[in-house]
Amino acid sequence: MESTKLFLPLLFILSLLSGKGFGGHHHHHHHVHSHFKPTKLFVFGDSYVDTGNVSPSDSNYPTYPYGITYPGKPAGRFSDGRVLSDFAANLIGQKSPIPYRHLEKVGIKGTKYGVNFAYGGTGVFKTGYDLPTMTSQIDFLHTLIANSTFTPSQINSSFALVSVSGNDYSYYLSQNGPIQGFIPLIEKVVKQISVNLKRIHSFGVKKIGITALGPLHCVPEVTVLTDFKECNSTLSQLVDFHNHLLKQAVDELNKETNDLPFFILNLHDAFLSIIQNKGIPQGNIKFETPLKPCCIGINPQYNCGSVDKDGNKKYVLCDDPNSAFFWDGVHPTQRGWIAALTILLSNFKQHF
Repeated sequence: MESTKLFLPLLFILSLLSGKGFGGHHHHHHHVHSHFKPTKLFVFGDSYVDTGNVSPSDSNYPTYPYGITYPGKPAGRFSDGRVLSDFAANLIGQKSPIPYRHLEKVGIKGTKYGVNFAYGGTGVFKTGYDLPTMTSQIDFLHTLIANSTFTPSQINSSFALVSVSGNDYSYYLSQNGPIQGFIPLIEKVVKQISVNLKRIHSFGVKKIGITALGPLHCVPEVTVLTDFKECNSTLSQLVDFHNHLLKQAVDELNKETNDLPFFILNLHDAFLSIIQNKGIPQGNIKFETPLKPCCIGINPQYNCGSVDKDGNKKYVLCDDPNSAFFWDGVHPTQRGWIAALTILLSNFKQHF
């Protein structure tokens, strides 16, 4: 039951920040396109938003201690608890949509809140896991629409959240791709993101949020080299280049349409702000050592959750996941996501 304790303060913080405090004053912000109330959420992407598509038989399934905060055991989320898509659903007043993998069990009634098509470990292109790329994930939605699972008006009242958090790049590095190939790869990835966003919009989806690339140069997987003390400046230039091209692409897409359907959820600046300020002043969330993860392998060959053939733990776990911004080598804790979304709240809200 640990999780509900955390979730209620989150709702309280979010309600205060959105001006809908309990009995407080309601602040009116006038935005031309703020009357959109999505009834469904469609999620595409990777482990920042996957809520259970990677199956327990997959090699990268997040095992114990993943899920210890919520739902209390591993359930396919790459964190100790809830992830970005859970909170995005919460912010538009919906429940977190069902993972696509579970649809065959529950059928059409499972699609009430939309569908989550994201698979942890995937990228815009193939990343070495035998899992659906973003193009395939969008194909799944296309098929559901073709089979009349969703009516045009349901699609029209939906919001799509797209997460690209760097798997294409880490896969490229793991394959020892030459560093001079990085710039063309980033250009290729962003170009394809643009194609994907356009395609989702062509189905009739009204609002589409795409994540900026987070500060990959600050993830524990990288900062472990400096004992979690500092970020890697070389990598930061590649991240900035991706985000620069992404902004250009999204501006371009918005120019081509008349109702500004696309927006960037700036995880990059939110994460950096949390790292630099050791938390956030609003909502009073603090992380004393923001670059140090809660759960880490005892050496680089092990990950959070690794055990040897006799079942001995090959990782260390902190006492309280709420004290850490990062859960493992690359993913925020549930508390970390709350902090990031608290910062992004007004940016998010102005599109609805």
